[in-house]
Amino acid sequence: MREAGHIVALTLQKLAAAVQPGMHTKELDTIAEREIRSFGAKPAFKGYRGFPATVCISVNEEIVHGIPGERVIRSGDVVSLDLGAIVDGLYGDSAMTVAIGEVPARVLRLLEVTEGSLLAGIQAVRPGNRIGDVSAAIQSYVEGEGSYGIVREYVGHGIGRMLHEEPQVPNYGLPGRGPLLRTGMAIAIEPMVNLGTHETRLLKDNWTVVTAGAPEVLTLRNGAAPGGRGV
Repeated sequence: MREAGHIVALTLQKLAAAVQPGMHTKELDTIAEREIRSFGAKPAFKGYRGFPATVCISVNEEIVHGIPGERVIRSGDVVSLDLGAIVDGLYGDSAMTVAIGEVPARVLRLLEVTEGSLLAGIQAVRPGNRIGDVSAAIQSYVEGEGSYGIVREYVGHGIGRMLHEEPQVPNYGLPGRGPLLRTGMAIAIEPMVNLGTHETRLLKDNWTVVTAGAPEVLTLRNGAAPGGRGV
């Protein structure tokens, strides 16, 4: 598992160095698969429950499980890269988010807060603690940094001889609750934090998860919703 995790880390570094405006997301997928296989490992995501690619690439409002394709990356985008590798039947899994060019300060702050929440969760991983201690550490950190939406529907998980194993690792919860952490366990901690609402929706491809923010009507008249095109 250490070797698989190391390969995942090196591949993410390769992708972060390669991503630039004008690229199609499928180009990054090609790089990821080539890199993983160059180490003698197998891509963990490709073919998993029918997923068609090596790396999940989620851009801007996309939270997780974005499918690489013809989408062009542009300056100002925020690109999340999520991938896994298999070595001798054991899995590694990790993700990182990259800001492309100049992005708003509040977006950079979101990335900082999310990374900080990951570190807070990791610090709570100790034999004798419970999953709820990890979840609560993540939630407490995020809520202490401002008004953000912590995704509920998608969580971290155990990992080992399968990509997804028990226990589930939510990014919110109460300390002292949930399964006991024991020596030898491996978990994937996956904070997902939004600007605004925590709510999500699934796109028609049945993979890509995006934020489900309410629409903002820009043409209100005296507090009433606008009508049709009549004069």
